[in-house]
Amino acid sequence: MSVSIRLSRGGAKKRPYYKIVVANSRAPRDGAYLEQVGTYNPVLPKEDENRVRLVEDRVRYWLGVGAQPTDRVARMLDKAGIKERAASVNPTKAEPGKKAKERAEDRATKVREAEEAAAEAAAAAAAAAAAPAEEAPAEEAAPESTEESTEA
Repeated sequence: MSVSIRLSRGGAKKRPYYKIVVANSRAPRDGAYLEQVGTYNPVLPKEDENRVRLVEDRVRYWLGVGAQPTDRVARMLDKAGIKERAASVNPTKAEPGKKAKERAEDRATKVREAEEAAAEAAAAAAAAAAAPAEEAPAEEAAPESTEESTEA
């Protein structure tokens, strides 16, 4: 018989309360269990010492005879210092899907095109501003000559 250390749910609707139990791995989640070795109350704040309560010597006994904790219980046991758990890493979990990547590429392409268009417009404006500046001295000379002719 394979034995697991897992959570058994209790409590009211939207007010969960869990027993940490040792049970046959084929038994239903909230069904019969061999022994209750602790409690877990997720409603309490994380800093509260009553959030997770374990009977440490019984947990160590069951681990010694081959009971396998579930992932969630293994985290609790690791935090309590009873059993070390290797951290699991899934680097692809946070990676966006294919369509999201396509949308991001399209967005980046549009931004790049807009920047290029803005750069071209700025270059054209600079060229247009430089051309009248060269012609400005000729225009300034022309009004002076008209002033001289009106004075005379």
